[in-house]
Amino acid sequence: MRTSSPGRSRYPLGRAVRPVRQLLALLAVLGLGATACGTGVASDSSTVVVNVGYQSKTINTVTAGTLLRERGTFERRLAAIGKTKGVHYKVVWQDFPSGPPLTAQMIAGKVDIGSMGDYPTLVNGSKTAQYADARSEMIAVTGYNLRGSLNQVVVPSASKAKTLADLRGKVISTSLGSAGHGMLVKALSKNGMTSDDVKLLNQDPSVGASALEANQVAALSQFVPWPQLMIYRKQGRLLYDGGSNGIPTFHAVVTRTSFADDHPEVMRAFLESMRETTDYLNKHPLAAAQRIAKITGIEPEVVYLYNGPNGLVTFDPTIKQPLVDALAADLPFLKDLGSVKNLDLKKFVNDRYLRAIYGSSYPSARTSLTNADRIGGQDPVCHTAVSDPRTASEVWFSGAASTGIAATPTCLLRQIAAHHGTVRAAYVPDAGTGTRMFATAATWVLDPGRAEKSRLLPFAVSADADAYLKAHTGARALDYSAALAAAS
Repeated sequence: MRTSSPGRSRYPLGRAVRPVRQLLALLAVLGLGATACGTGVASDSSTVVVNVGYQSKTINTVTAGTLLRERGTFERRLAAIGKTKGVHYKVVWQDFPSGPPLTAQMIAGKVDIGSMGDYPTLVNGSKTAQYADARSEMIAVTGYNLRGSLNQVVVPSASKAKTLADLRGKVISTSLGSAGHGMLVKALSKNGMTSDDVKLLNQDPSVGASALEANQVAALSQFVPWPQLMIYRKQGRLLYDGGSNGIPTFHAVVTRTSFADDHPEVMRAFLESMRETTDYLNKHPLAAAQRIAKITGIEPEVVYLYNGPNGLVTFDPTIKQPLVDALAADLPFLKDLGSVKNLDLKKFVNDRYLRAIYGSSYPSARTSLTNADRIGGQDPVCHTAVSDPRTASEVWFSGAASTGIAATPTCLLRQIAAHHGTVRAAYVPDAGTGTRMFATAATWVLDPGRAEKSRLLPFAVSADADAYLKAHTGARALDYSAALAAAS
């Protein structure tokens, strides 16, 4: 694999770290006393410190991070527990740009509970296993996409590239060892290429985004929300959807096993709070998106693309079998990369805390793959039920307190064309895959041979639209403006 200007390592090996209890003993010898080094106990023995690591910019983890913190649910539960136990709980929130530095802090005993993507989760389990006090386990999921569409490749808006093959010999920015990197490697292989056919540039997502905007790289391969953030800001165009690989992707919650064993009441409070936050997000997606946007600085329209009904993310804490299977499928890549040595998934994946919270309902909740947050109702323009997630669409008009719904993308465009006012964002599912996207970023196809309410078809990737056109005589490609005119 060729790399160019690797920059900061995404998966630093770090220095050997003493087990936490050994470190505490050393501090005691030096007369420094016990500190909150991840044992859960501060210098005041009646105070339990809970160090929570999260990624505010990775909106797929908001139910275990940004939104959970903002709602204060976890702290309130701990306060109630503290009154009965005579203990004071102090939650320390630590914001990280990605999973690797979070893992480094967990090894150092400075993070007790953390959330990160599937690939970093595997690395976390492997690296922490080398230290008795830092050994971790995966205890929950924040959100997932069964197709893998949370990882995508974008190119500059003016790029002439239409397929991955057009990137041969060119520089692609990614975060080595991340889910975005893994998706890219598998995508290249699926399209008859290898990593040696491109030049990989190891960069943090924000740095890579800036490089793409400045045309310093030919493409950016990253995880949620960076690809669609670039698209919304008109700084990039989708070239490849990770969902085409057909491998689920998700974000998870990990905890140090020693901390969980010492403080089971904290684990229960955290996961109960996380479940409550998930329910809130699924019941109030628009309000949640606006709250998250205000905290993170990410545009609410982008947050809503992922977190809204029929969104790119399905929020559910339960650890589903397809996700465990995806971890097993991802392991070989990370082993080849040298980021993972050995990891026993049967021991690492532990849903006993969730089982205790859900009780007898856990088995059915775990097997359910239905998104709790779905678009439904009556189409006001086409006068038909909105029920099929493969065609259900949504529009967010400026100044509106709620969004409008449509049975099909064609019906949505009719609704927009008839509206006197501006549109904040319009969301449609890809005609072939059902992947939710911005209507303005789609390649539209008009097919006169289809039923009246479904003649306008949106495609997230122009190559897919070209394939449809070749197979359907009489169909023609349109940009968004032309599609809107055709609808009216």
